[in-house]
This record gives sequence, C-alpha cells and structure tokens, in this order.
Amino acid sequence: MASFDLIVVGAGIVGLAHALAAARRGLAVAVVERDSRASEASVRNFGFVTVSGQAEGDSRRRALRSRDVWEEVAREAGIEVLQRGALVAARREEALAVLEEFAAAPMGAACEILGARDLAARMPSLRGCAGGLASPHELRVEPREALPRIARWLAESHRVQFAWETCALGFDGTTLRHSRGEIRSGAIVIAPGRRVADLAPALADETRMRPCRLQMMRIAPVKARMASVVMSDLSLLRYEGFAAQPAARRLAARLERECPRELAHGVHLIVAQGADGSLVVGDSHHYGESAGPFASAEVEELIMAEMRALFDFGDARIAERWVGHYPVADVSPLVSREIAPRVHAVTVTSGTGMSTAFAIGEETVERLFP
Repeated sequence: MASFDLIVVGAGIVGLAHALAAARRGLAVAVVERDSRASEASVRNFGFVTVSGQAEGDSRRRALRSRDVWEEVAREAGIEVLQRGALVAARREEALAVLEEFAAAPMGAACEILGARDLAARMPSLRGCAGGLASPHELRVEPREALPRIARWLAESHRVQFAWETCALGFDGTTLRHSRGEIRSGAIVIAPGRRVADLAPALADETRMRPCRLQMMRIAPVKARMASVVMSDLSLLRYEGFAAQPAARRLAARLERECPRELAHGVHLIVAQGADGSLVVGDSHHYGESAGPFASAEVEELIMAEMRALFDFGDARIAERWVGHYPVADVSPLVSREIAPRVHAVTVTSGTGMSTAFAIGEETVERLFP
C-alpha cells in the first residue's frame, strides 16, 4: 500500500492549494480526483483573483496572500496573467458614492477614484458612467488553462502524485479507501467543493450546505481591449467590502426600484477579456432547490442587457454558455473542520476559491504539520 504524508481529495483550486502548501514544506503528497481533470467550480469561473471588495479581515488578508502566491505560481508554472487590476464602473451617482467611501477607508489603499472623463479615457468602450474606481491589486488567469498547468507543474516540479479518475469512498483513520484500492497517509484533507456530503455528510448537514448555481457565457472576440477586469453597480451589493459602506443603503434602494428582476436572480456584472479578445461575462446566483441544472434564457438576457448598458462592443455574439456551481452554507466564507483525527474537510462557501484558496491551504497545512 502506498504511503504519503498528506492525501488531498479533490484537484480543484482548493485541493491544489493544499497540495502546494504541503509540497513546499517538503512533504510527500498525493491528490485523488474523481474526474480526469478539474471540471467543476474551479474552471467555470472568471479566473479573477479579487482583492478590493473582499470583506474586511480574514477574507481580504487571504486574498492578498493568495494573489501573491498566484504571482509565484504563474511565473513558475508558465501561466499567463491576462489582466491586472480591476475597474469598477459606476453608472449611478449612488454607486460612485459607495466607491468614494471605500477608497477613503483603509481597504481602499492604492485605489483611485476616476471621474467620468478619466474613466472614459482609460476604457473608451465604456459609456454612460458617472465615474469609477481603479484597483491595482487584482489579477486574472484563464482557469481552464491554469488548473491543468498547476497540476502538471506540481507533479513535475514538486513530485506530487495524482490519481485521476479515482473516486474517494471513505477513510479509516488516515487511510483513504478509493475506487482503485487504498492509500495510507499521515493526514487527509478533503476538498471536494460542493460534494462535501459524499465524505462528510454530518458536516454538510450541520452547516446546511447547498449549491449555488450561476450562469456565464463567453462573447466572441471584440475589437476593444481591456487592461483590467470590469465590474458594475450591481456588483457593489454582492461584495461585502463595498456593501458594508454606508452609501450602499442608498444604492440598494435605487437598484430595488430599477432592477428588481436582476436582484431576484442574483445578477451582477463582471467582464473579463481573454488573450484572443473574447469576453467572459456573468453571472447570476440561484440557491438550494432553485439551483437546478437548467440555464434560463431570461437570466442570460438580464446579464447581456447589463453588459450592453455599460459597454459599446457593437454586435456582441455569444459563443459559449455554461452553468457553474459552488457550495454555500450557514458558515461563510469557508467551512474548515477536523472531522476525524488528522482528517480535515475544507470547502469555500463564498464563491471566492480562486481568490483565497492558496492562503487557506497554507493555514490548513500549518495546523496539520506545525
């Protein structure tokens, strides 16, 4: 029977982050993944490592640390950083007031408030904006390319062993039973994303874990070039760092009058550009029983209408559509719990895995191997 210092169940970004943290400490690591490659939340997102807008405290601290690790990993694993920084474009004066309050507080350090003219000069494809906020802290990668590259780099440069298409079935102490046999280890980290109930059903029940479904799409390449990822007014209610500002109450009241359908479907706007000029656009949020497998044409049109109101991209054509899922729970922004001696279950329950996972991995490995 093979033996390792650490077994990680799940090769999404949270699992890979734990594998990296352990490998950097010189530990022998195995990763067990039920699919042939990461295929769930970790590759169905924007690849946007977000700092500004994260909740004050642990979430922001983890995002800053994870951003730094992303820089290191991208350089060493040959991952292209497609965009740097974030631009929050305010269509409404109430949204601009939220951004001004954020920029004036400690979390707004190094961020810049832009007037309408400066915003238009920085990104000419924007239209009808009162102003905006430029944050220098973010970066973006293409997750479909980044996740396989990280796994390959971990295997080649850090001797992490991967068991693909291998389903974890359970554990006896720190021995993992899987569909091809057993692996012995000194510790286990279960990082299965929304599938926590498969190996830790009591934890899933206790935290009332449930799915959040989101709709996203890719727009065929456009001529405009975006140096930064762009967010809009609706995003300010979904990111806690912005939503905590006093002016957010006035923005929420106006959006409730003007955008009731968007709010009902959890729609906000993020637009990120790929190397080929295509745009990743989204998203929406449906929870629990409403998070079924079927995408909605109404929701798609709400997202597209928000994009058209903010950008002049000409005749934007949808080239690809997909549905993503991530877990939410009564515990947020993450569930990290020892479910048995030296067996930890870890899942991000706030949709911020790309932004915070590397820091979370370091924290867990430090607890297991002090």
